[in-house]
Amino acid sequence: MDTQIFDKVENPKNTDNQTKKNAVPDLATVNSNDEPVDVRLSEEEATDSKKTRKKKSRKQTPKKDGASSFVTGIFDWASAFLFALIVVVLVMTFCFRLVDVDGDSMLQTLQDKNKIIVTGLNYEPQVGDIVVISHGAELDKALVKRVIAVGGQTVDINSETGEVTVDGIVIDEPYINGKTTQIGDADFPVEVEEGTVFVLGDNRPISKDSRFTEVGLIDNDAIIGKVQFRIYPFDEFGKVE
Repeated sequence: MDTQIFDKVENPKNTDNQTKKNAVPDLATVNSNDEPVDVRLSEEEATDSKKTRKKKSRKQTPKKDGASSFVTGIFDWASAFLFALIVVVLVMTFCFRLVDVDGDSMLQTLQDKNKIIVTGLNYEPQVGDIVVISHGAELDKALVKRVIAVGGQTVDINSETGEVTVDGIVIDEPYINGKTTQIGDADFPVEVEEGTVFVLGDNRPISKDSRFTEVGLIDNDAIIGKVQFRIYPFDEFGKVE
């Protein structure tokens, strides 16, 4: 009995050491929130943690309310429309113009009320071109005529045969409606001055053109442009020759 007691008292140190050695640290005492902490993080958890911190550190962009978005949309639409309108005006002013034909002086090529497209950007008149003219020598109204001769050439008309000659050569005119038997009040032959053109209408019996002094020779600056296309009537849509 005494011996057994002795053994228990003699080896208390070994027992305490073994207990301490096998003991697991109480991690609960390390956490200030009194919650157990797992200090070992997997690689995936560490990556997720970094991403979370980055997202929190980014500056949040305030979202626009519905009214602001609507106003911004209207402003963007109006700006785009205004830009498109300016482009159309510039193009129609300097590149293309829509013109209505008034009268029958260009039959059979053009008819009254035809709608035609005219181009005038960097245009230089050429023989045979159909052109729109802002005014004649004494006429303020716009005219549509065909260029017969340009500066430096000489035009003559034979009232008996109706033949028109340029520099002594009879020109071929398959486009005319009626012979050129009227010579008006101009003095033929006519020498076309530089910077001007001599024009005639295709419907020769009724056309007011360079045969008459009220129209006369046309300054190049008075030419709005060349007739390119007929867009109305729709069944005659196409290039004008």
